[in-house]
Amino acid sequence: MRTLNDYFLTVQLTDVSAPSSVSVAVPDDGNIIKIISVLGGAITGADSAVITKINGTTVTGGGFTVAYSGSAAGDIDTATPTALNSVTEGQYITITSDGASSTTQPITVTLVIRR
Repeated sequence: MRTLNDYFLTVQLTDVSAPSSVSVAVPDDGNIIKIISVLGGAITGADSAVITKINGTTVTGGGFTVAYSGSAAGDIDTATPTALNSVTEGQYITITSDGASSTTQPITVTLVIRR
């Protein structure tokens, strides 16, 4: 259950199958409590690893694997950060894919931040 103290930041990588990243500015202090992604379509060849960083520091427990086996549009992956997940206004969060998979597909990532 979400509280009024939660806010959400959503970003999109245009191709999870290419080594790439996207950043978003942090508008308010808080802790990243959950990371949720949705895949735009099937990927092939290999899994893609996705990591989360705050101002260049990797968020502990903030990574997840997008599996290629059986992948399809609408697949959901999640991560629950356990440390190094505090953000302050004016910082930035970066989502990065290792691009290990094949087949161009977007991935949309939502960060749940609790004040």
